[in-house]
Amino acid sequence: MKFTAEQIAGILEGEVVGNPDVEVSTLSKIEEGIEGALTFLANPKYTHYIYTTKASITIVNKTFIPEHNLVTTLIKVNDAYKAFSKLLEYYNSVKLSKEGIEQPSFIAESSKYGDKIYIGAFSYIGDNVKIGDNVKIFPNSYIGDNVTIGDNTILFAGAKIYSECVIGNNCVINSGSIIGADGFGFAPSESGEYDKVPQIGNVILEDFVDIGAGTTIDRATLGSTIIRRGVKLDNQIQIAHNVEIGKNTVIAAQTGVAGSTKIGENCVIGGQVGIVGHITIGNNVKVQAQSGIGRNIKDNEVLQGSPAFSYGDYNKSYVHFKNLPKIVKEINELEKK
Repeated sequence: MKFTAEQIAGILEGEVVGNPDVEVSTLSKIEEGIEGALTFLANPKYTHYIYTTKASITIVNKTFIPEHNLVTTLIKVNDAYKAFSKLLEYYNSVKLSKEGIEQPSFIAESSKYGDKIYIGAFSYIGDNVKIGDNVKIFPNSYIGDNVTIGDNTILFAGAKIYSECVIGNNCVINSGSIIGADGFGFAPSESGEYDKVPQIGNVILEDFVDIGAGTTIDRATLGSTIIRRGVKLDNQIQIAHNVEIGKNTVIAAQTGVAGSTKIGENCVIGGQVGIVGHITIGNNVKVQAQSGIGRNIKDNEVLQGSPAFSYGDYNKSYVHFKNLPKIVKEINELEKK
């Protein structure tokens, strides 16, 4: 799909300086710009690239005044970075604007779906599923029985939603994610073997939740595993049964949260963090990458280490840890004296 500078300026409420009829069909970084590409300049460190870029159109701040001749056509806006972000959103919405039901796919007769939906080929929609308006389900996806999916939600190729789960409005579930797999529930028997404990709960994703590729959220043993409004989960995260994550919390890749732990609102949890089960983490908590959380955490704590403790104390302790060989050597020399 091609757009002219004049059309883009209309979307961004900007001013064209150069050829209003020049067309673009792709996006690029300013230093990698090619003919037919649209780019932007927001960081002053990249200003020199605007004189060498081959991009056909460059979005700039209104305050930008070129010091040399330009090949690229400019679109001047109040904030180039925000304008380019707005354009990315528009571009993405156009790219994802598919509608219709592709074949082969299976939709149970008892299921219901709204307007302007897209269901990709080889998808399976089970019994009594309810799908809202403007939902996009890309190929090879699985939707189990009695699932509810709200309006404007996107399931990318290969996403799996197990039975009874509830997905809110405006959610994004990326490829390979599994929502509602059995929780890790086993009881030891007298023989030393482990008997499976049936997992009969579900998973609830509230509105505006994003789930990264390859992330698994286990269904509850009883009740629900709950991911509150606005939560963002990165790729390859494990959320165990009966966990609850408070609204607007973000968690980076390869983190694991064990069963029945409650995480508060507006928390920021780094990558490869391990969190034990049956604890409570307060609101506004920040956990540095590769930390291990094994206790209840109060509101507003900032933690690092395994087992994790205060971020400030960790940094002070690490200075001593780095000097430990030297300290031991000095102690040994003192003992000899």
